[in-house]
Amino acid sequence: MLIPLAAGALMLVSAQDAKADFRVCNGTQSLVGGAIGYRTAEGWVTEGWWQIPANSCATLIEGQLGSRYYYLYAEDAGGGGRWAGDINMCVADNEFRVVGVEDCFARGFQRVGFKEYDTGRQGSWMVQLSDAPETPESQN
Repeated sequence: MLIPLAAGALMLVSAQDAKADFRVCNGTQSLVGGAIGYRTAEGWVTEGWWQIPANSCATLIEGQLGSRYYYLYAEDAGGGGRWAGDINMCVADNEFRVVGVEDCFARGFQRVGFKEYDTGRQGSWMVQLSDAPETPESQN
């Protein structure tokens, strides 16, 4: 009777240890830089840059996702392509965390178009970047 109970406890621990996060996987042969935008209590926030080597993944937000909508912008480090959208947010040349999406230029930032991802309030989300930058695929 102890063995089935122990096995059940192990299954419970494994389910609780499952990691929820927002991940971006780079399915290209190039290094990609990624930035993410999302809404917080302090307002809109954009953060970057994550370096995502060829054929690997990076976690942009660790833990359970708290919002329904997230915004992603990524570009090939060699200038070969971009994964962008219609939602304008602020970015910087180097590592950054920007609060607010207004007046990017006046505040010393650049403005780029981020692509919106509706996670449907899933606890985790993954975006797969491919060699066709205009059509990235996403999965929950």
